[in-house]
Amino acid sequence: MSGIQTNTTVGPQYRGLLDLVLSSIPITLPCLVFLYINGVMLFTLRSKPVLRETCRYILLYNLLFADDLQLTLSQLLYFLSFRIRLTYPVCGVLIMFSYLLKDISPLTLVVMSLERYVAVCYPLRHSTVVTSRNTAVAIIVIWAFSSFYVLTQLVLLLDFPFENLQTLQLTARCTAQAMFLNPVSEQYDRVYHYFLFVSAGVTVIGSFIGVTIAATSASTDKASAHKARKTLLLHLFQLGLSLLSTLYTPLFIAISAVVDRIRALHMQTALYVVVVMLPKCLSALIYGIRDNTIRPILMYYLCCQRKFSVVLKEAEVST
Repeated sequence: MSGIQTNTTVGPQYRGLLDLVLSSIPITLPCLVFLYINGVMLFTLRSKPVLRETCRYILLYNLLFADDLQLTLSQLLYFLSFRIRLTYPVCGVLIMFSYLLKDISPLTLVVMSLERYVAVCYPLRHSTVVTSRNTAVAIIVIWAFSSFYVLTQLVLLLDFPFENLQTLQLTARCTAQAMFLNPVSEQYDRVYHYFLFVSAGVTVIGSFIGVTIAATSASTDKASAHKARKTLLLHLFQLGLSLLSTLYTPLFIAISAVVDRIRALHMQTALYVVVVMLPKCLSALIYGIRDNTIRPILMYYLCCQRKFSVVLKEAEVST
């Protein structure tokens, strides 16, 4: 009799473990691929002095570093929210770190756009304005500005009377919406991110218009201005991808309201890969492929070192 009970107990546990593994594959495999590509890109940006000392590559490293951390944290939250009921303090810490990292991308894109604007419109002052020291200060300001939002949300969260709760364990999944216990928190989140993305969009578009106008001047390097316009369009595209990732939760809520639970879970997996994961990887791929300095070095480390060794040597000679 005990043997039969053991078998009936192990059966559901085995099926539960199998379901966990099978449901994790569509999320884990793309995540590992994206983290590998971004990791190679980060290593590439630190592999050569010209990449370590050029300001736009320093900013790109900051962008990809924050994206990698957020992708890893998002993956952790995705699994924990489905398998474990977290407590409010643990969920709050994870959500706050996630928001800290998420806002680094649009802020860094703003600084990168301004760097391209100065390079084309004020070429004689570029070397004095865009320095390694000023770039480091800009990165510190980016992280400080993002931290200000997190600290404000933390103050609003601590204002909630947790002592009135019967338990600190969450009754739902660990999401940002679950941590907006104070009505002001959600309003502040909406206003802050509206302001952030509108300001970033205006800055990138304004830089693009400024570079386009400067390109008509006879004293402007036409090739440099054309390349800067393409770069700014890329920044605008990246900003759109960052904005798209903020729509993940509203889209999932809307889908859950019209389809059954099984289909909603499948749609959630697809949304997570396309809306959250893919934008984090596209930045590395787009920059790595289109940049003449990065491309041979990235391909050398990403694919076959022997195949691209000749190209890498040529790139070193040209730099």
